[in-house]
Amino acid sequence: MSDHRPHRASRRDFFGRVSDGLLGASLAELLCGDFFGGTSALASDLADGGDSRVDDLQPKPVHHPATAKRVIQLFMNGGPSQMDLFDPKPVLDRMDGKSYPGNVEEIGNQGTTDVGVMMGGQYRFARCGDSGIPIAEVLPHTGAMADDLCLIHSLWTDHPNHDNALYKIHSGRLFMGYPTLGSWTVYGLGSENQNLPAYVVLSDPLGLPKNGTRNWTSGFLSPVYQGTPFRPTGSPILHLGQQYEQPSPVTESARRLLSKLDEIHRSERPHHPELDARIQAYGLAARMQLSAGEALDLASESEETLSLYGVGEKDTDSYGRRCLLARRLVERGVRFVQIFMEEQPWDSHVDLASNHRAACRRTDKPVAGLLRDLKRRGLLDSTLVIWGGEFGRTPTSQKSGDRYTGRDHNMQAFTSWMAGGGVRGGIAYGKTDEFGHKVIEDPVSVHDFHATILHLLGLHHQKLFYRRSGLEERLTGVHRPRVVTEVLS
Repeated sequence: MSDHRPHRASRRDFFGRVSDGLLGASLAELLCGDFFGGTSALASDLADGGDSRVDDLQPKPVHHPATAKRVIQLFMNGGPSQMDLFDPKPVLDRMDGKSYPGNVEEIGNQGTTDVGVMMGGQYRFARCGDSGIPIAEVLPHTGAMADDLCLIHSLWTDHPNHDNALYKIHSGRLFMGYPTLGSWTVYGLGSENQNLPAYVVLSDPLGLPKNGTRNWTSGFLSPVYQGTPFRPTGSPILHLGQQYEQPSPVTESARRLLSKLDEIHRSERPHHPELDARIQAYGLAARMQLSAGEALDLASESEETLSLYGVGEKDTDSYGRRCLLARRLVERGVRFVQIFMEEQPWDSHVDLASNHRAACRRTDKPVAGLLRDLKRRGLLDSTLVIWGGEFGRTPTSQKSGDRYTGRDHNMQAFTSWMAGGGVRGGIAYGKTDEFGHKVIEDPVSVHDFHATILHLLGLHHQKLFYRRSGLEERLTGVHRPRVVTEVLS
């Protein structure tokens, strides 16, 4: 016999059924994000009561006063050796050829206990500038700019393999698919020049760096914010000139008509960031026909300036041209410029002395020339220049034939430097142990490094985010990094 009396919902019933609605609402929210894209947000948007903005490259308000308006990143793929270039270790020199005194498992990045023997520094050091910062003899031009450099000796990262360490240093994550520092920068700030790309990548004629185009991806951000690679040889941009000449009023009328047609097409297909990016890219290409040719024309530079960068010299011509082009681009309002070398030129598992000497010979004069040129033009104070790779090298050696001549990867300590853009010049921050192997004072994580760069640009690392699948995605992730205020001027 069944009981037909009305059933009174218990507390347990309520919580057992309410999840149906919550799960449904959550699913709808996630699917909405997948179908229509994420939601971008800045502190200024939230302050106005909104939670989104248009994905374009118009200038955006900063979170706090900025000391840097633009960035040039000189990325040294492969892992330059800190103890051979910037962080001399007399104790390591005295132990050259001896066994590592600690636990070899701390050294062996590739699952081996054969870490070789201790290897002393490969070059002599000199005290440079009024600050007396030690810099290796293979970087004489950089050494002459020592009083403008802020060396950070205490950087560390999370992975000893190139691929993952590159993802980390560029995007703050160990895996592919996340926006890079350059993309976050132009997402947060936009561009000062709407006739040139906001984020430009200058790659090497010898080939792409390891991980290729993933080094400048915009990830889940709109494609508007990804890096724009310029060709390393010949004309940086193909088909820049107009196909045929026509009167200016005709050209302008055609562009207005195309703009109206684009808006009609876009209005019928909302929430398609790839379409928006494609339309903006075509618009930018049209505007670049008016101004990019002049920006990319190095022939207008004086012989003295070309010589300053090493343009025309066998070893320095390629890198010097890209450094000079970077100056011309930031001078015209480009927000973020990266200069890459080919795949892993600093990866010195064998014959480090020759390997690093060759890399320094290619880059030293152009880098110093860039700093000098920015400084004399009054641009260095507002341009942040960053030099460094994805990790450092070990104090022990690797064997080549019957000799120990190279160094393995070291994720526990590496050196990068910054100049201009509101950082203190002529200082060395942080400290490693007597072998240069581990950070022992003032550690700086990759997230700290990124937070500091964003701070110099007027962006707060927690206030710059993008809503995706219910999360507020940030360059610095869910971590709570610190801005390294000790290096700020």
